[in-house]
Amino acid sequence: MVHVITQFKRPSKDLIDQFRQISTATIHEAYEKKGAVDCAIKPIKSGIRLCGPAFTVQCAPGDNLMLHKALEKAQPGDILVASVGGHYEAGYWGALMATSAVAKNLGGLAIDGCIRDSAEILRIGFPVFCRGFCIKGTSKTVLGLINHPILFGGVLVHPGDLILGDDDGMVVVEQGACEEVLKRSLNRIEAERIKAEKLRRGISSVELNQLQKVFDFLGLEEE
Repeated sequence: MVHVITQFKRPSKDLIDQFRQISTATIHEAYEKKGAVDCAIKPIKSGIRLCGPAFTVQCAPGDNLMLHKALEKAQPGDILVASVGGHYEAGYWGALMATSAVAKNLGGLAIDGCIRDSAEILRIGFPVFCRGFCIKGTSKTVLGLINHPILFGGVLVHPGDLILGDDDGMVVVEQGACEEVLKRSLNRIEAERIKAEKLRRGISSVELNQLQKVFDFLGLEEE
């Protein structure tokens, strides 16, 4: 069995850059409400964003050996997307690993588990999304998988899929759907701009969204 796959297709830099300022909520809606990651996985500080291709890592519970291998093999801009087998009582990532990631110009870490050294990682400036923080250390003795499909926060992630994160959460877009989702996202932004202007002029959200017929159907009574 090949544990580490190093060659896979990534979205173009131009395509990735066009997603950078679009909110995850907009992308999720434009993606037909798909790709939303478990909301327990959050940025370690408000304002942190992720946008880049997935470099997937499957670690054994309580062991971060494969994250070290991922640091060795990942390319600039890659987002390390790591699963830890549901074992959250360990700090799989720390300040020294973040230092290495910054030196390699990686795009960030998204881990369905906990990290430690959070204050130092914030000082270093490496973007991280995680489930929380844990001071307990890990072993480095068990093989896992790199750039195989993984289940991350309830979403199946393939290497090269687009990973996006902001204060509201994370969304994963399959690589083959990126161009269409980008188009739909931009259309949605324009449609919401028009709606916002109508709301500023005083129209109610009930009228704007044609909700009266819903209230009527449900038998809403008011006096």
